[in-house]
Amino acid sequence: MQRMNALDAGMFFAENDTSPLQIGTVTVFEGPAPDYPDLVRQVFARLRLAPRCLQRVRTVPFNLAHPVWVDDQRFSIGDHILRATASEPGGPEELHELAGRLLAPPLDLTRSPWQVWLVDGLADGRWALICKVHHCMVDGIAGIDLLAVLLDTDPDWTPATPRAWTPKPEPSATAVLRDGVMDGLKGFGRQAGRLFLPVLRDAFAVAGSVPGYATRLMGSGASALNGPTGPRRRWTRTHAGMDEVDRIRRTFGGSVNDVALAATARGFRDLLEARGLLTGESTARAMVPVSVRSADERGVPSNRVSAVPVDLPCGEVDPLRRLHLVREQMDGLKSRDQAAGLDAFVQLFGNAPSLLAAAAHTALRLRQPLIHTIVTNVPGPAVPLYAMGRRMLEIDPYIPITAGLRTAVGVVSYDGVLSFGITGDHDAVPDLETLSAGIREGIDELLKEAAQTAPTT
Repeated sequence: MQRMNALDAGMFFAENDTSPLQIGTVTVFEGPAPDYPDLVRQVFARLRLAPRCLQRVRTVPFNLAHPVWVDDQRFSIGDHILRATASEPGGPEELHELAGRLLAPPLDLTRSPWQVWLVDGLADGRWALICKVHHCMVDGIAGIDLLAVLLDTDPDWTPATPRAWTPKPEPSATAVLRDGVMDGLKGFGRQAGRLFLPVLRDAFAVAGSVPGYATRLMGSGASALNGPTGPRRRWTRTHAGMDEVDRIRRTFGGSVNDVALAATARGFRDLLEARGLLTGESTARAMVPVSVRSADERGVPSNRVSAVPVDLPCGEVDPLRRLHLVREQMDGLKSRDQAAGLDAFVQLFGNAPSLLAAAAHTALRLRQPLIHTIVTNVPGPAVPLYAMGRRMLEIDPYIPITAGLRTAVGVVSYDGVLSFGITGDHDAVPDLETLSAGIREGIDELLKEAAQTAPTT
C-alpha cells in the first residue's frame, strides 16, 4: 500500500456528480492508425513502467487517514483501452466534439482511474489517443511524465512483449485501518519533533500569504463568467509556435507563461465583448497552478502543485499594456512566494484527514464568485515522440472545471508548438470558440507589435 499525500486525497474526495476531476490529453499522430489489439498489447506491456495504472484507491474507515493505493483485483486492460471513430469528415470540429464527449463522464473510482481511447477516422489518415486520468493520481507534470512512459523518442519501434501480472492480495479493512492509524501517529510524532522548525515555517508561510490572496480575491472581476454547470463539456484547442512566443519574449521580455496569460486575457476580452459585458475595468481572475515539485520528484505519480490568483486585464485595449500588467503580477507573486503559502496550507490541513475529506467534498460544490477560470501551463517534451513508430504531431490538454467555474485553459508545449486546450461547460459556454479564437488573436497582435519594435536588451 502507498498512502496519498494531502493534495491527492483532496482531489479524490472533491469528486462530485457535476464536477468530475479528471485531467486529459488529446494527442494526434501520423497515420496509419494501429490495430486496436496491437495497441492494447503494447500499452499493457508498458504498464510495468507505470505500476500506479494497475492500482485503485482504497479509503480508510472513518477517513482516519488519507486513502491508499492498492492493486486493482479486477484489473482488465480492455476496460481501460477503448475505441471511437470521429464523425466525417474527421476535421477539427469533429475531433473537438468527440473529445468533449469522451473526456466529460466521470471515471469509476472503484477501479484504476484512467482511460485511453483510440480514435480513428481523422482527416489526412491521422489518428488520435484521447487519454484521461483522475487528478488524485497525477498533476499536470506527472501526467506528462506518465504519457512519456507510453511513448518513444525513437521512430524505430520494436514491439514489447506483454508479461502476466498478478495483483497483490487486497489488504483487509483491519489492516488498512491499523496502518492508517499508525501512519497518523508517526506523522504526529514527526510534526511534534519538528514543531519549532518546519511547522512554524509553514504556519508563517500561510499567514504571510493571506494578505496577498485577500487583496487579489477581493477586487472586482467578471463574475458573469461563473455560475451553475452541468455534466457535459465542450472542448476546443488553438496553437502558437514556440518561435512566435520566443519572438514576443525577446522583444518585450517575460516568460512563456506571461505570454500565454496575456493571450488568454485577449481571449476573455473577446468573449465578454461578444456577450455585451465588456467594460474598461473588466477582469477575469485566473487561478494559475504553480508546480512545487522538486527535481527528485519527477516521475512520481502524485500532485505537487500550488496556485496563485492572477487578474487577466480583459478591459485593457492595448496588448502591450496587458502583457505588462500580467508580467508585473507574476513577478510580484514570485517575489512574495505566494504559491509556497498555499502549499503550506494544504500540508497543514492534510494533518486532519477527516476534516480534509469533508472540506474537499463540500468546497468544490460551492459556486464561488471570486475566481473565474483556471489557466495552467505545463512544459512538455521539446523533441518528437512516437507511438508504435507513428510520430505524435500535437498534444492538447484538457482541464476540468469545478466550483462554479465554467471555463478552464490548459497550456502545454511540445516539439516547437504551444497548445491551448480550452474546456467549457456545454450549456453555459456555447461560444467557446470565441475564447479560442481570441487567444490566437492575442498571440497575433503581440507578434504585430514585436515586428514594429526593437528587441529588449
